[in-house]
Amino acid sequence: MNASVRPLHLGIVAGESSGDQLAAALIGALRLRVPQLSCVGVAGPLMQAAGCEPWAAARELAVMGLIEPLKHLPRLIRLRRSLRARFTAQRLDAFIGVDAPAFNLGLARALKRAGLPTVQYVSPQVWAWRQGRVRQIRQACDLVLCVLPFEAEFYERHGVRALFVGHPLADQIPLDVDRPGARRELGIPADIPLAALLPGSRLGEVQRLGADFIAAARWVQARRPSVQFIAPMASAEVRSVLERQLHDSGWGASVRIVDGQAQRVLSAADAALVASGTATLEALLCKIPMVVAYRFAPFTAWMIKRLRLVKVPYFSQPNLLAGKRLVPEFFQEQATAEALGAALLSSLEDRVHRAALEEEFRRVHQRLRLGGAERAAAAVLELIGQARTGALER
Repeated sequence: MNASVRPLHLGIVAGESSGDQLAAALIGALRLRVPQLSCVGVAGPLMQAAGCEPWAAARELAVMGLIEPLKHLPRLIRLRRSLRARFTAQRLDAFIGVDAPAFNLGLARALKRAGLPTVQYVSPQVWAWRQGRVRQIRQACDLVLCVLPFEAEFYERHGVRALFVGHPLADQIPLDVDRPGARRELGIPADIPLAALLPGSRLGEVQRLGADFIAAARWVQARRPSVQFIAPMASAEVRSVLERQLHDSGWGASVRIVDGQAQRVLSAADAALVASGTATLEALLCKIPMVVAYRFAPFTAWMIKRLRLVKVPYFSQPNLLAGKRLVPEFFQEQATAEALGAALLSSLEDRVHRAALEEEFRRVHQRLRLGGAERAAAAVLELIGQARTGALER
């Protein structure tokens, strides 16, 4: 029987704000096909607005790295054990893990053993580092929905069923961004140079990068006083961290902080200083030059280097998608105030480079613009239909 003609009951677990965005778009696309859709799980505010019943908040999964999650391990184990029991008792049609692979893959493996179809939406970066995890993914997932074009090919080589669906952000953000309109909505004059600061959506990221981002902005303004700075914050928790860092710097009044609105801010800005992650993709889709930085906790960074876990030459999504260095990247101790500031100032002033970037970013945008949420919804329903008819190969 076609899955779309019967009610659906799904378990969904999304990690933090980026996962919340993707899962909410998927729920909306599924509901268009199956109005009698019910969802339960770990949900952010967008998922809840889309009709997902929250058993826990998405921000509870906002931990990453090799070592940092160990501090939260007892809590995360309790949460995963509770979800496994509740999902199993609910007689779900499928489980969908959205991002947060360290949490979701173990849960998916247990649910798959219990007979549930399992989906991972957003591939772990196994093609980049810790490639041995592909075996765990094969054991845990009936289907991986990939948002980057080269990921499905990697999985095919390793015997994992995967589909490139495009990225919903590429559908949500227009090919031609209305920069004057975004500035009007934010109350920013059209002729003022504007730089966006996005030091991360997780507490640990802002704690490790925020002070250097502030110092880099201060370095730029000392050389170009007309530049203004704006920082969109993903949550009240990360906002409080950045506000404290601004206060400690003695430069707090020089950065305007707004709640959310990352896409609007990126659409309005002339350049951005961004922590590696989904925000770099948003900046690419908004067609603005960016400087990308990332810093793990020291021991995690040491382990990554020591064990040579990274298998790719770049870590930022713009460079990975283009297959070449489009934007400057600074990792760990490279991310100093002066290095970041100098790169950001160059991004603000180099108009020729900006024009070339816009063309490159437009090409990437078009590759990712496939109706991602709709394609993901169709793939999920096909998987459920196969499970209902006994045609699902596992």
